[in-house]
Amino acid sequence: MRAVQVTGYGDVDRLKVVDIPTPEPKEHEVLVKVKACAINNTEIWMREGAYGTGSKSGWRPEGVQFPRTPGSDITGEIVQVGTQVDEGLVGKNVVLFPFTSSGKEGTEHISEDMSFIGSEYEGGYAEYVVWPADLCFDMPLSSYSESAVFSVSGLTAWHMNKQIDVKPGETVMVTGANGGVGSLNVQIASKVFGAEVIALIGDLESEERLKELGASHVLSYRSEHLAEEILEVNGGPIDSVLDVVGDALFSTSLQVLKKGGKFCISGSAGGQRTDLDFRTLYLKHITMYGSVLGTRAEFKDMLHAISEGRIMPVIDKKFPLEKAREAQVYFKNKGKLGKVLLLP
Repeated sequence: MRAVQVTGYGDVDRLKVVDIPTPEPKEHEVLVKVKACAINNTEIWMREGAYGTGSKSGWRPEGVQFPRTPGSDITGEIVQVGTQVDEGLVGKNVVLFPFTSSGKEGTEHISEDMSFIGSEYEGGYAEYVVWPADLCFDMPLSSYSESAVFSVSGLTAWHMNKQIDVKPGETVMVTGANGGVGSLNVQIASKVFGAEVIALIGDLESEERLKELGASHVLSYRSEHLAEEILEVNGGPIDSVLDVVGDALFSTSLQVLKKGGKFCISGSAGGQRTDLDFRTLYLKHITMYGSVLGTRAEFKDMLHAISEGRIMPVIDKKFPLEKAREAQVYFKNKGKLGKVLLLP
């Protein structure tokens, strides 16, 4: 089969298109013919070594074992099953839950042995992938491409919203609102949990589209008076922040949060380190959450909301598998709206 492998930490020249044997499913696994795989920051940061220090980087302390096929947002068709799997699953269209874990229900995402597809396992930048049968779920939509945009970004956004316990009528500010996680945060906070959403983006050309997704207000983070504009459109301090940017908007976020406000972060594309005056936290009684992925129960709840039409897929561009380098470069460009897909 054709696959794209990461050969080591570095730039996109570390991505190689190769021909390798099609994997065989073990007894509790299935072989999935990949129909679509969305790109995430996770596989780019994995390739760049951003998850660790020194020579090791990955979800696990030992780092990634190269070569590795990346890709975690996967949809496809089950074409073969292991010896302990019901053969009736052959022909089923599925979306893959993106990691394994021995953690108990509700804590599987924080288990020490959490292992990610595309990092600890071979992923979806390929024509075929093997995965445990019990981690393959019915596609929420009829389209492979549309169903592929939710697994990691959607689960991350859903868990972020659950972390801050969004209530109807509250105001939630979403940073990076044009990205994969951000655009889903806008939808989930507004259309699932009933919040008023202030969406922050760079170029306001996407303003109307974000309002269609559920944003009440759309502001540019480039404004020299951003904090004042946020307070003005909301009529005062906001309840919560869902952040994927990090340092670039951290100070502003804390400034506009109300006393007792909540700040949840699940990314640092705008800087991985920041300057923090602890007095801001305790004098304003701010609660902070770090958030990565989520639980299987949350994944099922998210798929149900998608199937009901409360969360819509947002796709920016599609690339063939062989154009993985170009796709990752494009993904890192600012200004896109929604997900970028690879199609084997």
